[in-house]
Amino acid sequence: MPGRVVALLVEEGQEVESGDGLVVLEAMKMENEIRAETAGVVRKILVSEGQAVEGGDPLFEIG
Repeated sequence: MPGRVVALLVEEGQEVESGDGLVVLEAMKMENEIRAETAGVVRKILVSEGQAVEGGDPLFEIG
């Protein structure tokens, strides 16, 4: 489902735990917080605030 990045909640190099919020996306006039599936370090942020995204687009690299 297409959407738009409203807010980035993490920075590159930040450690995250499973369930931590990563980004807020707006789709169909609703805001949804996307959470980390696994613990790790945010290696790279692949999107920016205001950017349009499609379902399945990679948003982060976490390792």
